[in-house]
Amino acid sequence: MEDFIDVLTLLALLGFWGFVHSFLASLKVKEFFKKQFGKAISFYRLCYNLFSIVTLYLIWEYSPHPSTKIYQLNPPFDFLVLVPQMLSLLGIIWCFRFISSKEFLGLAQIERFLNKEYSEEELDEKMTFRIEGPYKYSRHPIYFFSIIFLLFRAEMDLFYLTVLIVFIAYFYVGSVYEEKKLVSIFGDDYREYQKKVPRIFPVKLFTKNG
Repeated sequence: MEDFIDVLTLLALLGFWGFVHSFLASLKVKEFFKKQFGKAISFYRLCYNLFSIVTLYLIWEYSPHPSTKIYQLNPPFDFLVLVPQMLSLLGIIWCFRFISSKEFLGLAQIERFLNKEYSEEELDEKMTFRIEGPYKYSRHPIYFFSIIFLLFRAEMDLFYLTVLIVFIAYFYVGSVYEEKKLVSIFGDDYREYQKKVPRIFPVKLFTKNG
């Protein structure tokens, strides 16, 4: 019974974090901040990232940790899981070859602001649409490689399993809302991309946009 309550509490906290994270990433919120602060919206991305990391850390650190053991791999299998983890990390690095890391972190925006080169029309980032590298096989390859990294683990308890399930769900739901924004920006070009390339896993499943 204690584990059940702990899992429900953890689900509520992570669910609330996911809701706030998605809400703050929405165009309506960014437009609101742009109206209030003008070109200072250039600081939004960095503040958003820091807020997300700090709040997620607080949940991870201080939320209930149901410790029921699901499994624990014995040698050599506990070392073998490092192989897909390392490959997934290389995959994430591969992804960042095709996007601007400084833009992703929010540093490029501040640099443009300080150089008086920032346009309010950018909101919190300068959007680009490139179908190269891993983006030819998955519309959200960073999500895909992150799931692989989180999935392969030498030991699993109820806390980590709950977090894993929530994050996989969040990646999918978050991609849906993210793509609504991308369609509004890139229009038919992105719709065609949706038809040709799978959403997260590099295998075409079920729906035309799945």
